[in-house]
Parts: sequence; structure tokens; C-alpha cells
Amino acid sequence: MKQPIRNIAILAHVDAGKTTLSERILFAAGEIHRPGRVEDGLATMDYMPEEKERGITIESGVAHFEWKNTWFNFIDTPGHVDFGAEVDMALTAVEGAVLVVSAASGVETQTLASFRKLRESRVHTILFVNKLDNPDYSLDETLINIEEALGVRPVLMSVPQFKNGKMCAMLDVLSQSRLVHSESGAEVLDDGWESDAGAAEERALLKKYYDEAVEFASNFDDEILSLALENKPVPPKMLLRGLKALAASDEYVICYAGSALEGFGIRSLVTALSFFLPEVPTFGENELGQVIRLRHFRGVGEISLFRSHVDLLRRDWPAGFEFSRLKANMLLPVDEIRSGDIYAMVSPFETELGQVIYLDDNCARRMSRQTKFDMTESNSWYLSEAKVQRRETRDESAAGNAAPSISENYLPLLQTRVECVRTDDYAHVERSLSVLARMDPSFRVQKDDGGFWYLHTVGEVQLDVLLARLKREFGCEVRAGSPEVRWQERLCREVGPAENTFQIGPHKMSISISASPLEGDAHDIRLSAEFMEKAPLEILAGVRSALLESTEVGVLGKGPLVGVRFEVHRFEWTEGALPPMIKKCCADAVAKLVKPADVQLYEPVMELSLECPVNFAGLVTGDIQAREGKVKEIEGDGKTHFLKADVPLRKIFGYATGVRSISKGTALYSMKLLGYRPATV
Repeated sequence: MKQPIRNIAILAHVDAGKTTLSERILFAAGEIHRPGRVEDGLATMDYMPEEKERGITIESGVAHFEWKNTWFNFIDTPGHVDFGAEVDMALTAVEGAVLVVSAASGVETQTLASFRKLRESRVHTILFVNKLDNPDYSLDETLINIEEALGVRPVLMSVPQFKNGKMCAMLDVLSQSRLVHSESGAEVLDDGWESDAGAAEERALLKKYYDEAVEFASNFDDEILSLALENKPVPPKMLLRGLKALAASDEYVICYAGSALEGFGIRSLVTALSFFLPEVPTFGENELGQVIRLRHFRGVGEISLFRSHVDLLRRDWPAGFEFSRLKANMLLPVDEIRSGDIYAMVSPFETELGQVIYLDDNCARRMSRQTKFDMTESNSWYLSEAKVQRRETRDESAAGNAAPSISENYLPLLQTRVECVRTDDYAHVERSLSVLARMDPSFRVQKDDGGFWYLHTVGEVQLDVLLARLKREFGCEVRAGSPEVRWQERLCREVGPAENTFQIGPHKMSISISASPLEGDAHDIRLSAEFMEKAPLEILAGVRSALLESTEVGVLGKGPLVGVRFEVHRFEWTEGALPPMIKKCCADAVAKLVKPADVQLYEPVMELSLECPVNFAGLVTGDIQAREGKVKEIEGDGKTHFLKADVPLRKIFGYATGVRSISKGTALYSMKLLGYRPATV
């Protein structure tokens, strides 16, 4: 019988203890000799220098371990909002996840965002309430907060025990046992528990939570319900069966508790991962597997994190492919791959995120590609970063295996000009930026004809990390300007039609084009041109490329032009016209069509969530208002001050330094994009 495989991710708000929990899981499974501390820069999963320096996870780390005869691939995802695309990619390759909730702060902004991602992705989730080693933090209050904020009922399956104000043991509800630390720091069963003075009290507490679990599980198992109604005992194996069904529901969530830092609650949590997660799915016939992550190793080049869809021995691998285990920044070769397992792959061609590679005679070139269409109008296409696809093929494409476009879920909020320090490095820098853009779906590069580039990033942390990686991994010396807010431009009115003609030698083309704004806050770029349905693909691709590049630059140079439908009324060309000529003709037409007076600037507004000691409340609130922020929620418990405010992004640059100074380092905050509003500056 083959060893079962489970792929899991771990998610949390920043500083909830996610990476510390990852280290403890690896220690409990025997993968590492001692758990590394994030504070000391020694976390096994955080292998990048930038991660060790900042104490945060940036790139999804992958580790492997065995537990209860199950093989686990374990993905530690970033908690910082700038790296949300990493989380999205990780969730395409897992069956289950651990969502960490800090008892110190409860459900925070990224906790809620992560839980929504998990629910949307239909990933089975187990909660872990962390930081309960501090007796000032309440498990009961955290469970109430979870139920109110996440809208699910937590079913508690482990309970911490304290002695003289320190956590000393864990009670495991399902096994009705007590766990303590051995001399090595590992959790072990307490065999002498029955003779302890507090055993009767702890037994009563275990029975209380066991009976509660039976009550909840009875909603999903008729046999459990029957026994419960007759006041008969429900054996653990039967309860486990009912809890498996409960774990797959939307109304409840299995919950464990403890302290990652002190190593309590880990054994029960990992055992739960063996019990409550679904098996890996059945994959499509003739599929080699799917690319879930791209990474670059200096001296090795590009590798793909790859989820296998098939069992294959080395002798049967397609030509040019190599597979390894990835351990931190090391590659360990393997002799076989198993369906559902995750490997590092070297392939004979460039791969793409979400790409499915097929196992056939043309494996090196056959793959799925993502497309996007306008499903509402018969003569329209969406123009996205994928290739343009005619609408009559959309049903075939929609049934394909391409992953949804993650890049379209992230709007770059900053743009930074970058240029080479040495002119001779231009080609190398351009290639390196292209690789980084392929590795991170939320990062985009815009080339300027002046010999420099604009880097479009979600936030400042992402920008700093990208520049550091550009130098460290690719050896590129660049000069970067100060980041600027990336605004949006929107049409105020319908414009056109505009006419343009372009000719080089015997090749001549002309176009008539108009544009109109889309309704609401849509930011798509759409093309209507019914007569072009029978045009050669290279013609349509040239028009598409020109429109995308023109709108990406914008009219005022402050950001992209969004929410536009272009209509091509006439397009004539001579046979043999090259795509660059078509792009030039169309780009010049757009420049004639849309003028500065035709667009309105919109600026990004952030929702700031902040907490600080009450004695700093006035200073913090005053600073937010000085930044043109609008405070919309204020709460407090007598010790801690909580607030939410809407603040223009242009006014929140360098906020980490400012709020640290005002609050003497005691304030915690997070931000997310709220939306765009008409600019007043």
C-alpha cells in the first residue's frame, strides 16, 4: 500500500507565530534537531537573507516530513500583505491548511483575508490558537473572537494547562490524554497522569470538550446522533469519523491551541493533519503535473516547484527533465516521482505559473495556457496578459486545466524607475527583471524607450526585496529612484473616432478607433471589432499588444488607463505586415484618440487597522488625521486602543518609521487597498 500524501499550507497575520509553528512541526516530526527562532534569524523555513534580516516570510518555503505513516509537503506562506500572491499560488497545490490565530491579538486583518482565501479555494482548514504561554491571553476570549469575526463555530480539540503561571501540559480531547515535555523538549504522553492531584479536574475538563465535540459531530453522523440521544458513550473512532465530516463543512472548524514558542500543542495539531484532511485528488489523464512556483538559484538557474500528477520512475521521465526534493536552498535528487507529491523541477523550457505539462511525445512543448474573454458581448474580447483568444474557442479553453490568473487579483500601487549603473549590463538586467516578473505574479515591469524600466509593485517591502534579490541572485547593479504612487486614469467621456495611417516601404496600414469608459469600477481593457474575427491571429495580437502597452503607460504618466472599451471601426493592412508595424500604427492612433483633458485621475486609498496602548491614542489619531486620514472606527478595552481609518496612499509612505517614533515602538498596524477615489490634488 502506497504511503498517503498530504499537502498543507500554513497561513497567518504577520507576527502571529506562523514560522515558529512551522519550525516546531518540523522538530516534532524529527526533520530538524532543534527549532530555529525567527527572532535570531535561524528559522529553517526562512532561508533568504531578506527573510532572516526582516524576521518575516517572503517566499513560500517548502519542507517535507513524515507523521503517522503519512508523507507531508509543508508550505510556509508569507503573512505580509505585499506577498499575497505567494499565498494564492500555495493554495492551488494543497488539500488543507493551518490558520494561526494569535491569542495576543485575535483575528486580525490578514487572518480574515487568509480565511476568506481558504474558503474560496475550498481548502480544508484547521485553526491553531497560538501564544497561550502568556497567562494574560485568554483562550475563551479568542474562541469568541473567532466565532464573531470568521462566522464559524470553533470545535476545541486541545486545552493548555498551567502551573505557577506557566504552561506545563496539553490535554488532547480526542485521545483523552495529557501531554508533557520530555527532556529533549518533545511532547510525550504523561503516563503518570492518573496519580496527579489535579487529574480528576482535568478529566472533567476533557469530558466537557469531548461531549461538546460529540454534540457538534452528531450533526454530520446519524450513528453518533443516535448514541448521543440515548446518552450512550461515543467511541473515539466513531467521533473521529463524524469530525472528518464536520471539518469539511462551512459552519464549523476544528481548532487546536497551545504555544509554538514553548512547543505545546504541536503533537495534537500534526496528528489532526493526518486525520482531518482529504486525500490528494485524481488528476487528468496524461498529465505530468503543474507548476506552482518559480525560483532562481544562482549557479543553477531557474527551477519550478512542481506538483506531480503521475507516478514515474527515473527511467520513464521525459527527456530533459530532472526532479529533486527542495530543502531550504538545497536540491536533493530523487529517483521517482509520485502523484500528488511536490518536487523541484528543472525542465528543458521556460515554465509558467499555473502551467499544466502533459506527458506525451511532445511533452516539452505541450501545455495549457490561461485565457480570458468578454462573456457578455458577442463581438468583444478581454485584453489580458494572456494571449487574445477568439470567443468561439472560449468553451474549449474554459474546460482546460489552466489556473485562474493570480496576477489580475493584485493591482500594483507603486512604481519605481530603475536604470543600469553600467550601460553594458542592459541586456542582463532586462533578462533578470523578466525572470523576477515571472516568479512573482503581483510584480510587473514596464520598459521605457529611454533605456530604463518602471517596476510596479504592491508595496514598499516587496520593492526592497526585489531590488535586493536583483543584486544577490542575478548580480545586477541598478540605480533605483524613489517609489511613487501608481494612480489610475479613467476616461471622462466617449472619444473618437481617430484615424491614423502608418507606412514603411511597401507596407501600409490604417486604423479608425474610438473608446468609451466602462461602467462602475471595472478596470478591464476590452476590444470590440466584429469584422476582425476572421483576421489572422498576428494582426489581432498586434492590435492587442499596442492597446495594452498604451493603456499601461497612461496618458498623464501617473498610472495606467483602466476601464476602457476600444472599438476598431476599420483596420486595413497589406499582406506581410509585421507585428511591430501594427503596434506602431495602433499606438499612434491611441495617442491621437485620448488627450489629457479626456481623463480623470483616481488615487489609491488604504484601510489602516491599528492598535496601540491607550496613552498613545491621541498622538496616533492626530498623526493619521494630519495625513488626510478619515477615522471610521474606534474601540478600546481600557488598555489597548483600536482604530480603523481610510488614508490616501500618497500620505502613508514611511508610516512604519513615523508610527514607531510616536508610539515608542508599541503600535501594531496593517493596511489593505480599500479602493480608488477621484484625486483632489
